[in-house]
This record gives sequence, C-alpha cells and structure tokens, in this order.
Amino acid sequence: MSSNSQQASVPVAVGPQGPSAAVPPVTGRPSAGALSRTWVRVSLGLVVPVLLLALWQLVSVLGLFSAVQLPSPGAVLTSAADLIERGELGTHIAISTQRVLTGFALGAALGLVLGAVLGLSKLADVLLGPLFGAVRAVPSLALVPLLILWMGIGEDSKVTLITIGAFFPVFTTVSLALRHVDKNLVEAARAFGLNGLKLLTTVQLPAVVPSVFSGLRLALAQSWLFLVAAELIASSMGLGFLLTDSQNNGRTDRMFLAIVLLAVIGKTTDALLGVAEKWAVKKWA
Repeated sequence: MSSNSQQASVPVAVGPQGPSAAVPPVTGRPSAGALSRTWVRVSLGLVVPVLLLALWQLVSVLGLFSAVQLPSPGAVLTSAADLIERGELGTHIAISTQRVLTGFALGAALGLVLGAVLGLSKLADVLLGPLFGAVRAVPSLALVPLLILWMGIGEDSKVTLITIGAFFPVFTTVSLALRHVDKNLVEAARAFGLNGLKLLTTVQLPAVVPSVFSGLRLALAQSWLFLVAAELIASSMGLGFLLTDSQNNGRTDRMFLAIVLLAVIGKTTDALLGVAEKWAVKKWA
C-alpha cells in the first residue's frame, strides 16, 4: 500500500484558479474575533438584563406579586421622575459617588503601599500579617459604633468605613502578587544596578499590574457594598439612605430604584476602571 493512500483525504474545491482546500462549514458560534469587538460585547451583555426587565414587566402585569412586594418597572420610573422633579435624585447619586470614590482612592492607595511593604519584606509580613488578617475578618457593621464614637456622625466616619472596605482587596492582592514575582527577573534587574524604590517601580510593580487591577476592581465593588453600611451612620442623603428610608416608609418602588442605581453606577465605574486596566496592561505588563 502506498504512503499516499494512508493519508487522510482532504476535501478540495475546484475553482477558476485551480484546486484549493474547501472552506470549513460555519458552525453558527461567534468567533473569538467577533467577541473582542466592543459593540458586540456590549450588545450581548445587554441581552440578559433586557430579558430580566421583560420578565419583571410580565410578572407585574400578571399580578403574581402585589405592588408592594414587586412594583412594576413603570412605577420605579415614576418614582425616579418624582425624585428628579424634587431635585433629590441627583443629590443622592452625587453624594454617594463622592463618598465611594474618596474612600476607594484612600483605601487603594493605602493598600498599594502597605501591600508592597508586606510583599517585599518578610519581617513586615511576620509582624503585621496576623494583625491585618484579624482586622479583615471583622464584619463592617461591627465597626460602625466604634467609628461613630471616634469620629462622630459626619463624613469622616462614612468615608473611613468605605476606605477600610477598599483597603483589604488591594492590600491582599498586591502583597501576594509581589511575593511571587519571578526571582530571576528581580536578580537580573539587580545585576543592572536597580535596587530599592527603582527596582519596585521599574520591575516589580509592572510585573504585577494585572493582579493590582484585579485588587482595584474588587476594592471598587467593596466600596459600593460598604457604602450602604456607611450611610447607616446617621445619614440624610445618599443612595444607601434612600434605600433604608424607603424601607422604613414602605416605598418599595424607591427601594428598587436605589438598588438599580447602585447596580448601574457600580457597573459603570467598574467599566471605567476596566478601560484603565487595559491601558496599564498594554503599557507596563
């Protein structure tokens, strides 16, 4: 038997230019190249939310739940319009966003610095690691009475609680990532005369850029979670206050409005951080 007969046959198509390999059949699945396009990803990402919104409207029309249990999307939009007319909704959003961004910036900066210290120094890790691990295990609501006692009911206590929530994700990811930087890479950099801060900023931090942004995105999500707890501290404005005040007054429509706004704004800020991550990874990683 010849060697040619042992080879698997490949279908060919004969055209004007001669025989050529046949084009594989289309499977119907989107290609990886198509999914990398921004408009395709955004469109596909909206499919499930739109279906959930349609299901929500259908359940409301069928009356499977009372209006108190599950207000219709129209009722939620009406409550939003009412708050806009009063000039309150924009204030709620602005105050909560300011608190989150301030606390996130402070917590992320502290987490980056202390994470780098513990990630690069075994002595600092031995001395401070157990303390940070213990504090991280304390529930956020347990800190509220202490913050009120120390800082009062003003903005300082609220921003501090959000700062604590943003600190630990960045601190943990940075410290762990720096411990696992390729030792050969570090030694090569030292051979070229890089040491101390120059080594950190030139070699070690760029090597952990993806991990840093993973921590930042987790920290941003934590900041929005801690916002509700922070606005329990005698707050009179903000989305967390709107949520709890609506619960106390039986305004389920406003409760749903606050939840939807927290989800939308939280996702928007995460998307903006994702853009910064792509830029940083392309530049340094």
